[in-house]
Amino acid sequence: MQKTDSGYFLVYRKIYRNKVFRSLIESSVWLYMISSATHQDKTLNFLNSRIFVKRGELIFPLRKNATFWKMTYSEMRTFILRLKRRGMITTRLAQLTPTSNHPRRNITIINVINYDKFQYMDNEQPAPDQLSPLSNTQDTNKQYTNISIKNNNGFSKEIIYTGNQFGEYSEIKVDGKFKWKHKYLDKPLKDKL
Repeated sequence: MQKTDSGYFLVYRKIYRNKVFRSLIESSVWLYMISSATHQDKTLNFLNSRIFVKRGELIFPLRKNATFWKMTYSEMRTFILRLKRRGMITTRLAQLTPTSNHPRRNITIINVINYDKFQYMDNEQPAPDQLSPLSNTQDTNKQYTNISIKNNNGFSKEIIYTGNQFGEYSEIKVDGKFKWKHKYLDKPLKDKL
């Protein structure tokens, strides 16, 4: 993978229970991304090509990392797309120097959104929300939407939309429990995604 120098970054202890990660491997890949991201703008050599990366970016070849983390390419690509949808990363492609057997070569560059929340100087104290794994994706000043629904028996159920979304699902609170509701289809509520 990438060669990194010494240093540190902040990790919230509950990161392994974050809903974004469906396995310990996925949360480990996320920690790898944070730890491998450059802490300053620089030009790196990769496969005989010079690639400029900004602070918070890393070179992340999907196939090589999928093999390294013992995931299929499809699983790795799906995980990266999930992180993109959650607003945790952005991606871009960089052109590599062509070779005779690879005339068009691209490499994925991942930008860790809110990278600065994981970094701070020794003489500073982190902001209280800096250590939260959800601070990347959630707004602390959320407006909750309450809806009351009556069923055929005349009973009323209060549904609270929390504002969290993942793909085609919205998080709701029903009877004090958090559930996932499909945005468009009338499907049964899910406890987990």
